[in-house]
Amino acid sequence: MAGNSQRKGAIRKSGSKKGQQVGTGGHQRRALEGKGPTPKASDRPNHKAYKAKVRAEKEEAKRPQGRTPKAAPRDRTSGSLELVIGRNSTLEALRMGMPAHVLHVFNRIDADDRVTEIVSLAVEQGVEVREVTKGSLDLLSDGTRHQGIALEVPTYEYLQYQDLLDNSDGPARIVALDSIQDPRNLGAIMRSAAAFGATGVVIPERRAAGVTVAAWKVSAGAAARLPVARAVNLVRALEDYKKAGLFVVGLDAGGEVDLHESQLLDGPLVIVVGSEGAGLSRLVRETCDQIVSIPIVATTESLNASVAASIALYEAKRALQA
Repeated sequence: MAGNSQRKGAIRKSGSKKGQQVGTGGHQRRALEGKGPTPKASDRPNHKAYKAKVRAEKEEAKRPQGRTPKAAPRDRTSGSLELVIGRNSTLEALRMGMPAHVLHVFNRIDADDRVTEIVSLAVEQGVEVREVTKGSLDLLSDGTRHQGIALEVPTYEYLQYQDLLDNSDGPARIVALDSIQDPRNLGAIMRSAAAFGATGVVIPERRAAGVTVAAWKVSAGAAARLPVARAVNLVRALEDYKKAGLFVVGLDAGGEVDLHESQLLDGPLVIVVGSEGAGLSRLVRETCDQIVSIPIVATTESLNASVAASIALYEAKRALQA
């Protein structure tokens, strides 16, 4: 009721005023101060990376003192080695005879038929088998699901593009890849190149797929038989091939002639396959002696790079034998 100053709470006492007061500006300064950068995952006790680091440190502490410690698996694979991870991938790699150095197996692995065959093949092929802890495998695989298995394989050794000219079995037949990005396409092209008697494959050193584990697997063992060279400048490599007497034929949907009508396929030859989507780059296209196309029905936009390469390799082999 207005004017009823006798009601409890109707008059606010001076000492009960809420809000800011004189001299309170710095009371919360400490709470507002920054706490510094966020610690690394391996330094946070509740993070799995920290637990893995602790396990690795404990294993290190168990080693006999006075010996020079060997490089950790992660260090050994960071430069000159690659990894095949998982049971199916490792089994497939060993079945096709992929070169390998060390097989890492979880010391408490729940073995099945795949694990049994993996270990058996590794022993037969002279691959060192090591029983390791889960922590070691976690560090080695860098978080990738490993299923208790990891295989160390050497990186691929490339040739110089000039080396592919040395072919004692007949005229050089080289496949040049203009920035193919997918290693599976590279592997499939290597498989076809080996099947149709190509001398080798040349790829750019940069911005292109290399002979990785994925490419090796798709090649179905062709990577062990077919040499692959790298060129710093693909255009320069093609020009050098032309000076050595090879014809350079590029594959493109808008070619000058159909593939089967080309008169350049029966001698020393370089077949150039363009990248997925973009096709041949301008400079590579201008360097080619001839641009050929593979006739397809109008309802199909284009062929996969590896399929186009296979068809061209078949036609080239047929022309050579004619």
